[in-house]
Amino acid sequence: MLKFVSRERETPEKRAAEERRKDFDEIYARFADARAAEQAGRCSQCGVPFCQDHCPLGNDIPDWLRLVAEGRLEEAYAVSAATNNMPEVCGRICPQDRLCEGACVIEQSGHGTVTIGAVEQYITETAFEKGWVKPIRPDEERAQSVGIVGAGPAGLAAAEQLREQGFQVTVYDRYDRAGGLLVYGIPNFKLDKAVVARRVARLEEGGVAFALNFEVGRDAGLAELRARHDAILIATGVYKARELSCPGAGEAHVVAALDYLTASNRKGLGDAVADFDSGRLDADGKRVVVIGGGDTAMDCVRTAVRQGAASVRCLYRRDRANMPGSQREVAHAEEEGVVFEWLAGPKAVAARRVRAARMRLGAPDASGRSAPEEIPDGGFELEADLVVKALGFEPEDLPRLFGEPALAVTRRGTLKVDPATLETALPGVYAAGDIVRGASLVVWAIRDGRVAAAAIAERLGARATATPALVAAE
Repeated sequence: MLKFVSRERETPEKRAAEERRKDFDEIYARFADARAAEQAGRCSQCGVPFCQDHCPLGNDIPDWLRLVAEGRLEEAYAVSAATNNMPEVCGRICPQDRLCEGACVIEQSGHGTVTIGAVEQYITETAFEKGWVKPIRPDEERAQSVGIVGAGPAGLAAAEQLREQGFQVTVYDRYDRAGGLLVYGIPNFKLDKAVVARRVARLEEGGVAFALNFEVGRDAGLAELRARHDAILIATGVYKARELSCPGAGEAHVVAALDYLTASNRKGLGDAVADFDSGRLDADGKRVVVIGGGDTAMDCVRTAVRQGAASVRCLYRRDRANMPGSQREVAHAEEEGVVFEWLAGPKAVAARRVRAARMRLGAPDASGRSAPEEIPDGGFELEADLVVKALGFEPEDLPRLFGEPALAVTRRGTLKVDPATLETALPGVYAAGDIVRGASLVVWAIRDGRVAAAAIAERLGARATATPALVAAE
């Protein structure tokens, strides 16, 4: 350990931009055994591990880094899996630069952070290869059942936690595959779909039932599900796209980010997608403008590059330092040829072009960030055959959709819950993930799923296994 002075930070081998532009394969190779051990050995084993404090799951990062450095990989996997239901997923898609790696003590001292995410992925991929990932086999079967609405990361994490304690678990989802945004939102070059399918298969083999193509409010109301099960967890995520507020927002060539990404992911899975096949959701040969600065916008610009777009520009109203997306993803996009228009906002969309205005940052707004202000006479135009709006997501009206007006919501439309247990206003009905927090990170959804599962288990007579939720205030 403590090799951070003599060894530099190192990431797994990354494919050249020109090569990776041509396909949707993941861009990083996996660490070789020796390289993973060397990188793990850079950990300073500090007395106050800020990396762990900045991980929403409280992962025991220094512990499993030490075990990797010592070649004790099976033990490292056991420690990693004890706090995280999907370490190989988080290792791929967490914005480590904003979480664990950004808080690394040796990063702060100028020596470059340990490559935590890549080592995390390496541990679990090795565990699957070696057969260390065991099937779910509860010590006892319980008669009580739990219904989970939503098969995204929060729902899948909760399903695993509850099934391990012997509860009968059914996961309901309106899509035809389990995984939620892990399957239909996040592109393959960040998360290969086989990784998600492997997790779902393990749950199925362990006795978790999946009711797919099932829409609450259409196939059954929430009241009916409550009658079927002893407890309910709502983990639907947030899918309603925020709209452009400028003239021309309804033009045919303006599309929502999730529609665009879902079409691309479905094509990658071999599905027939009419809007893609017609060209509407295919960027091939088009001049593409993506509006937004979050991770979803980065997924869109990098998808457009791989679809063969003639040009790809990202329009964001703040500067690079104030964008919400991962800086690592921005760097990947720039390597792949994406052009960023910082401090620029849309004014109007017309046929084959976007009229925009240059911006500057003024006084802080309600969120605490500097508010963008339009610069007089700073107008300009971008050619655009396809405009993708990636402005974030809002909750759907679940009380109406689920036929349950007593399901209380916050002023933002998210479900109102007890912050310690994640129980909603309806007894025995819990909620987790983005439908509580608003659009957030996969790692937070996993945490919430674990917290809700612990509260449900305790309600139904089993011991609690998770820590308090730390849910954002209304």
